[in-house]
Amino acid sequence: MSLSLLLKVEFYIGCLCVLTWFGAIAASADEQNDWRRFRFELEGGPVWQAKNDVRIPGNSGTDFSFKDLTGSGPYAAGRLTVDWNIRQRHGLRLEVAPLRIDGNGQLDQPVSFAGTTFASGTPTEGQYKFDTYRLSYRYLFLNKSSLRLHVGVTLLVRDAKIELEQAGIKASDSNVGVAPLLNFSTAWAFAERWAAIVDFEGLAGGPGRALDLALKIRYDLSDRWSIGGGYRMLEGGVDNDDVYNFSWFNYGFANVGYQF
Repeated sequence: MSLSLLLKVEFYIGCLCVLTWFGAIAASADEQNDWRRFRFELEGGPVWQAKNDVRIPGNSGTDFSFKDLTGSGPYAAGRLTVDWNIRQRHGLRLEVAPLRIDGNGQLDQPVSFAGTTFASGTPTEGQYKFDTYRLSYRYLFLNKSSLRLHVGVTLLVRDAKIELEQAGIKASDSNVGVAPLLNFSTAWAFAERWAAIVDFEGLAGGPGRALDLALKIRYDLSDRWSIGGGYRMLEGGVDNDDVYNFSWFNYGFANVGYQF
């Protein structure tokens, strides 16, 4: 097992242990209270690259497809979401969403990347990191027995890195930045214990955009525990003098949730 895969497995196991721990300390809470202050959700599953086009620097590098270099996947991915309902209509959400793609292949043309030239037809290793940390304010705009609607704003912090290595030559470009997003979420309880959920965060404008859309089905095992699954699309990128990178990722995932 590779070191990167081992670290991912340890991350998911650690998150599940946190969920179990919170479940244990809250087991004696009032079971008649239908309003929950905290909710934890852990999701994991495969992710595929549908598109990942790179040019670094953005004003002088060579266009190449990171997807063609490393393959479309699948790769392992996951996400941890924590909701804190401060009041009945006001809440905060924290999301931790790491994304790492490592692979090997050959470039189909010489590529100038981050000040270094890489030859075509030579084994090349690529590493792609796009970790995001998000803090959101959410307002419960609609609260009906079978339908809930949240709207709000998100502050996204990204930790991104693209690296190429070939025959002892290595070059990389790293970026840490902040971006504001809008968020929207709706949950429709279409049957007893079942809910269909749409989660969206995104904003477009200026030199780039970020779009994160998830379609989920949730089944409540009890008033505290739930399981589910769904599809997620992550799309966006940036185009400026320093970096050109636009990507599209498709996720399939299962999740487990706990609330108290």
